[in-house]
Amino acid sequence: MLYPIATESRVVVNLSGIWKFMTDKEVEPIEVSQPLPTNEVVAVPASFNDQTVSKETRMHSGYFWYEKEFTIAKALRNERLVLRFGSATHEAWVYLNGKEITYHKGGFTPFEVEINNYLVDGPNRLTVRLSNLLDYTTLPVGNYSEEKDENGRIIRKVDENFDFFNYAGLHRPVNIYTTPRDYIEDIVIVPNVDLAAKKADVHFSIKTAGAFDEVRVTVLDEEGKQVAQASGNDTNISIDNVQLWQPLNAYLYTAKVEGVKGGETVDVYEESFGVRKVEVSSGKFLINGEPFYFKGFGKHEDTFVQGRGLNEAYNVLDINLMKQMGANSFRTSHYPYSEEMMRLCDREGIVVIDETPAVGLFHGFGFDLSGKNANSTWSVLKTTEAHEQVIRELIDRDKNHACVVLWSIANEPASHIEGAHEYFEPLFNLARQLDPQKRPCTFVNILMATPNADKCSDLVDVIALNRYYGWYLQTGDLSKAEEETRKELLEWQEKYPDKPIMYTEYGADTVAGFHSAYGEPFSEEYQEDYYRMNSKVFDEISNFVGEQLWNFADFQTKFGIQRVQGNKKGIFTREREPKMVVRYLSNRWNNIPNFGYKK
Repeated sequence: MLYPIATESRVVVNLSGIWKFMTDKEVEPIEVSQPLPTNEVVAVPASFNDQTVSKETRMHSGYFWYEKEFTIAKALRNERLVLRFGSATHEAWVYLNGKEITYHKGGFTPFEVEINNYLVDGPNRLTVRLSNLLDYTTLPVGNYSEEKDENGRIIRKVDENFDFFNYAGLHRPVNIYTTPRDYIEDIVIVPNVDLAAKKADVHFSIKTAGAFDEVRVTVLDEEGKQVAQASGNDTNISIDNVQLWQPLNAYLYTAKVEGVKGGETVDVYEESFGVRKVEVSSGKFLINGEPFYFKGFGKHEDTFVQGRGLNEAYNVLDINLMKQMGANSFRTSHYPYSEEMMRLCDREGIVVIDETPAVGLFHGFGFDLSGKNANSTWSVLKTTEAHEQVIRELIDRDKNHACVVLWSIANEPASHIEGAHEYFEPLFNLARQLDPQKRPCTFVNILMATPNADKCSDLVDVIALNRYYGWYLQTGDLSKAEEETRKELLEWQEKYPDKPIMYTEYGADTVAGFHSAYGEPFSEEYQEDYYRMNSKVFDEISNFVGEQLWNFADFQTKFGIQRVQGNKKGIFTREREPKMVVRYLSNRWNNIPNFGYKK
């Protein structure tokens, strides 16, 4: 799916701004043939939850409605007009002028629909019914329940089976874009790099709708100069003296794709791309043939007021903070991030582990890590259909991004329970089949899934571990935590000597401003001691290829006595103010090269 951009042949109309809003009490039907009966408003893109001063609205579980009027200029009415949602969390029914025009389930990937046949002259009314309900068939997984009040009204409740707040709404831009009636539908770009010859053969597969006499592909360098050109829907272009896309040193080419008819260009689309080679070999993660070391974070799309909504200013700030620290990567924990963030990472040279929203695949997940109901996980959860769908949609959306070097199929599933391998093997096969660039795949391993217990690690190219020795286990005892950290990593290395190992989460809740002469848990001193301990062990393990801590910044979670205003494992506060440990990590990471750290 192509990102909506304006070109010589395309126009983008942004529908972001103020929309009408209401929660659905489910007392009487909402008549979509009429304007929504509400005077409430919300901003788009953003979560609805933190824009309200009503606790009932903020914590609403169930259905809710958005509505906006728009007018299409007469000059555009003969064009193909497409309504596109960057995402709608988690389920959406879309109506235009009272008629249902599309439906989508899954809260973190885009969807679109042609609207020409539904438009009227003058104002058009766009109405969206959404649901934030999650259950044992959805991703993420939620614990759903319902009851009836004294009036017989259904009261719905979702208890998150994961440790972040269930923000919902129109989180990403809503646009109408135009194309000609004959148009470029999709572009697939696959670079094949000869590192020794400093040359790349780039394969372009162009999907078109309608009839063109010629499909022309022109590759431009960063200065806009033509590098090469070819024709055809399926073609190869050679680039000599190729400039590689490197971590923190991005170089982006532009593929200008033109559909030509009768000697005239009918449609134009421009797709930026980077040329780089990603592979796993002999316990190393190689980018452009060199052993890469991941330095960075697990993260969230999470800011004050906007919740999970797109905030491009925060995206820019976050990446600037990362680069200042010497970080080079992050994981899109625990769902696909906005396309705007992915495009920014391409431009800034930030390496991304791209993750599906498959979080909560662990029956009875809880802070105590008891896993008391875990044994029933793979018989109770019915998420296969949703999982297949999101793998398809994620790879379709992000297939051309140079920043994406690794697909994460899930976060912390019950991979130590019987049935896990049977569940995951077809999903790994699907991802490998779908990705035209054949990137490595992983899933993020939970603490209980030790080398002896885990049943799925044979499926992965990279062993990605979430570990909290010294926090959830051995709390406050960093000496014992160091022993356990070292012991397990050596066990993984012995079992899989040819697979890279990395930490995708490790951290300790830390209250900004709390200091302790004794290094007590929750103090800033303990957080630094914790990271120093882990760093010491990481440097001892030969095929340990990266450290992505948890978390970049404090973030909002569901209520619980283990959480005070959310999760405090951030090394920055939610406002992006640094905690004390940032100085230590900045010094460490700025002295670790991106390549060749582990010989």
